[in-house]
Amino acid sequence: MKIALVQTNPVIGAFDRNLEKVFSWIDKARAAGCNLVIFPELTLCGYPPQDLLERPSFLTGHDKALARLVERVEGITCIIGVLEQRQGPGKKLYNSAFVIEDGQIVERARKQLLPTYDVFDETRYFEAGTESTIFSCHGLHFGLSICEDIWWDHTAYSVNPLNAFVVGNVVPDCLINISASPYYHGKLAERLTVFGSICKENNYPLLYVNQVGGQDGLVFDGHSLFINNLGEVAAFGKGFVEDMVVVDSDSFDLPFSAPAPVESIETVEQALVLGVRDYLHKTGFRKAVLGLSGGIDSAITAAVACRALGPENVLCVAMPSPYTSKASVDDARSLAANLGCDFQLLAIEGLMEQYRAILKPLFSGMDEDVTEQNIQARIRGNLLMAISNKMGGLLLSTGNKSEMAIGYCTLYGDMSGGLAVLADVPKVMVYELAHFYNRKGEVIPDYIITRPPTAELKPDQCDQDDLPPYEVLDPILVAYLEEHQSIEEIVANHGADLDTVKDVVRRIKLNEYKRKQAPLGIKVTTKAFGAGRRYPVVQGFQE
Repeated sequence: MKIALVQTNPVIGAFDRNLEKVFSWIDKARAAGCNLVIFPELTLCGYPPQDLLERPSFLTGHDKALARLVERVEGITCIIGVLEQRQGPGKKLYNSAFVIEDGQIVERARKQLLPTYDVFDETRYFEAGTESTIFSCHGLHFGLSICEDIWWDHTAYSVNPLNAFVVGNVVPDCLINISASPYYHGKLAERLTVFGSICKENNYPLLYVNQVGGQDGLVFDGHSLFINNLGEVAAFGKGFVEDMVVVDSDSFDLPFSAPAPVESIETVEQALVLGVRDYLHKTGFRKAVLGLSGGIDSAITAAVACRALGPENVLCVAMPSPYTSKASVDDARSLAANLGCDFQLLAIEGLMEQYRAILKPLFSGMDEDVTEQNIQARIRGNLLMAISNKMGGLLLSTGNKSEMAIGYCTLYGDMSGGLAVLADVPKVMVYELAHFYNRKGEVIPDYIITRPPTAELKPDQCDQDDLPPYEVLDPILVAYLEEHQSIEEIVANHGADLDTVKDVVRRIKLNEYKRKQAPLGIKVTTKAFGAGRRYPVVQGFQE
């Protein structure tokens, strides 16, 4: 039998739109001679729907779409992720997979492992299923599971849903897992390792179908997989686009290995591009505006925006102050020319003087300090927001994760915006992205990459006047934020200076209040700021 793995890009709650996509892909699968078509987790409503699940009208809209789908399925078997309402004590919903044939729901599987770590909060809405589902289709038996059920870890869950597929009366010919698994750098390799081991150890193949698309700060990468019973990748879906992969059940047991999808800095760039495109388009924006400083962060933000939206839909604005070098303005202009986007220049020296004049009576007798530096950033943020309001383009903020972590950014200044493109991209990775963009010729002017990083808010300023070198800072941030290492462990494992580590940790805690007010960022690491990291602003814990 032929089986279609279909990775779709839904819009949460857009039931008619999502359903029409499903109908279209079913028609394509049927035209390709497929007997079975498989869609991702919660396809009809999109993942994650969050507190929309608490609205009865949302559930009604979902069930109307589901009824239309069931009525339309004929001549092919369809597996799709849905909401299933339930009665009795506990939560009112299951996260389910329905098997639909000829106008009827013939089987269902209910997600048993409900993740509550990182960005996930499924026990808030769902009741856990208690049984593993094996169903037959065209003479073959399939074990059906949903996302987290295949990621069982004995330290996190007491029940392993996959056990039923190896010790029961009927052993499946193939395992199916429908998923909405968010991307981060390294996730694809983890999937290949975990899924390959499961298939090899249990001697059955896996059909894995993953959602694709951007949703708020999350990006779903697709990369649906067919892994044979030897643990080899036999076929896979494209990354970061909708796709359909057709698998023949005759190949379940064949020793065949396709070139497995490979992770690189290119996948990070693809995730950022998709995240920007879908965030703007799904919220009704077609254009973006950003401040172009002549530095590397705004350069990469502009490059991503132009790839996501088309350069004709991106406006870059340089706002030089008396401390801005001529090279910065020249490089900003050259970058915009290389990208093909619009470029405007608004000098802010006059506004700075007006601020000084207005504040002079109140600041009399006080030396200039970071306050005046922040005023520059806030003037720029104000101008960019005005342009955004007037021209209808979403303002993209340009700060990177390293800066966000230690508060090297100005609230209501360079943090202003509707989407923080690089908020989860460490500074060292920003440089990797620059080299990626220049792999076929200069896009990012060379001096932007080679010059010492600087905010240019005072004379002869360099980031390293206030921060450790990014090659030192970024590993400390990864160890503390993503690996949860203690100060002592970081010093021992990375050879870092004790005082430096203590100061970095102090700054991370001190600037939690800034991150609470920051725009959404696109998640590309294992632990992004935002919904996946929930720390109190007010706390007295000392490391």
